[in-house]
Amino acid sequence: MRFKGLDLNLLVALDALMTERNLTAAARSINLSQPAMSAAVARLRAYFCDELFTMRGREFVPTPRAEGLAAPIREALVHIQLSVISRDVFNPAKSDRRFRIILSDFMAVVFFRKIVERIAREAPAVSFELLPLADDPDEVIRRGEADFLILPEMFMSSAHPKAKLFEETLVCVGCRTNKQLSGQLTFERYMSMGHVVVRFGRTRRPSIEEWYLLEHGLKRRDEVIVPSFSMIAPMLLNTDRIGTMPLRLVKHFEKTTPLRIVELPLPLPAFTEAVQWSALHNSDPASNWMREIILQEASRMVPPRETTRRPIHPS
Repeated sequence: MRFKGLDLNLLVALDALMTERNLTAAARSINLSQPAMSAAVARLRAYFCDELFTMRGREFVPTPRAEGLAAPIREALVHIQLSVISRDVFNPAKSDRRFRIILSDFMAVVFFRKIVERIAREAPAVSFELLPLADDPDEVIRRGEADFLILPEMFMSSAHPKAKLFEETLVCVGCRTNKQLSGQLTFERYMSMGHVVVRFGRTRRPSIEEWYLLEHGLKRRDEVIVPSFSMIAPMLLNTDRIGTMPLRLVKHFEKTTPLRIVELPLPLPAFTEAVQWSALHNSDPASNWMREIILQEASRMVPPRETTRRPIHPS
């Protein structure tokens, strides 16, 4: 079908190429042969009077023109998917929908597993793909490559709708044999001790407490860097290092790992975990149903018992 001289099927091909950045993978994703995809690229170049892609090894590198086309094409395709193709009445018990969720390992362990358990009972054919934190989650949501983003609200863009889930607190944690944690942890001692820290994604984005320290020109002793919160606790065992973790996750590990918890000597308030989605999904009954499940389960989250030691704020 042509619309003002453009074969609309070519937009599907361009979207696949922007997503995969590889001719063979893009062709496979939309069930085209490689020669047919090559022909589509040639026709796209002719229509837009632009190369659209250059080659770097086997990777397709988009030109500025292709980058500019990517977002509106993706939004148009997502809108067609949700508003035209998926207009049947949604029945959770019979649906085989797969939801793609971007979230941290912390939220997967302490929160989202409850949703997975519930959905297994109520909608057993519904499935999930849990994705690691992206370097640009706003772009992933905008392109419709994930259904939901679960993240501290402070790191979310204002470009998409969102809803608060629950509050979480960061604490300092070390091995139970760590004698430096036997008394109240001062800010000076916290900064002088060796740390196991988490940084996310290819750009190694800092967590909340490191972001706070960097904002104030402070640098601690980062001796072990890991890609997820769940890897902090094992790296602390039988050492004098400390880590900074969400309290709920520490309580989860405390059941099987000899940990000592003390209050974090930084003036950081509790932070709010939130869920975010594309506004295009507001017209999708399946997305609305899943969002309601997420909010219901969040309302049932009980605050964990905190430590009684008071933090010493830096001067």
